[in-house]
Amino acid sequence: MNPALLTTSLGDIPLTARGKVRDLYAMGDELLFIATDRISAFDHVLGSGIPDKGKILTQLSHFWFDFLADTVPNHLLAAPSAELLAKIAPYKSQTEGRSMLVRRAEMFPVECVVRGYLSGSGWKDYLATGSVCGIELPSGLRESDRLPCPIFTPAAKIKTGGHDENISFATMVDTVGEHYANELRRLTFAIYEKASAHAASKGLILADTKFEFGLVDGKIVLADEVLTPDSSRYWPAESYSPGGAQPSFDKQYVRDYLESIHWNKQAPAPSLPVEVISKTREKYLEAFRLITGQSDLEMVR
Repeated sequence: MNPALLTTSLGDIPLTARGKVRDLYAMGDELLFIATDRISAFDHVLGSGIPDKGKILTQLSHFWFDFLADTVPNHLLAAPSAELLAKIAPYKSQTEGRSMLVRRAEMFPVECVVRGYLSGSGWKDYLATGSVCGIELPSGLRESDRLPCPIFTPAAKIKTGGHDENISFATMVDTVGEHYANELRRLTFAIYEKASAHAASKGLILADTKFEFGLVDGKIVLADEVLTPDSSRYWPAESYSPGGAQPSFDKQYVRDYLESIHWNKQAPAPSLPVEVISKTREKYLEAFRLITGQSDLEMVR
């Protein structure tokens, strides 16, 4: 395996933000997103990275942005200028395969979450209340059951390091306005339907996912990452068996390890053993291969 890239530094190009996974740099009127190999769990960045994870996330996002282009525009620069490309050329080892040049967007302060199956926090909510984020569901559902129809459960983006907060659609309307709330919900369902059909054709179930949208020149665009294992829950269809948790291609393997060592979920976050790193990398790669139909990460952008 290649060494994990945990942080980036691009000389005099200004760093505007460093998230749990992505580093953002200002490129004049545009932004450069670099997906590192950092991995977070329980709201903490862990001491170990997953080699090539940033490349996998970026190339999956590129695939999905292309796939969904007829459904919703996105923030990718269609043709970055020679000047922008020359500016990042000296940092090829940090950017190649893991970066996106994007238009600046005025981001909506909500995450658009869609759930097609009863899992994760939705399952816990259902056990406690018989509903998910205030949406009443039929009684007697089992963990991982397919829902009668997908549900939209938005969340407010909290910038204090904690979990994003689930909100009602009415609160979303108060936050972004009725027009944008309705349009974001419509787009979320449309993207989920199209992506789920593609995933199913590859032997995968897209159980749930989340999207972020923004405005560019007054038009809604799909932004950030899209339909990656970091933002989505994918299950292998052939082994799907409702009534319990399902094997998945996301960070659940890492979470299970952290639970097994009884980490108190406080800083400092632990490092991961080599076998957990290797197994997690393989899960991300398998998702990439299945979704894109490609066998490697050689398509460099």
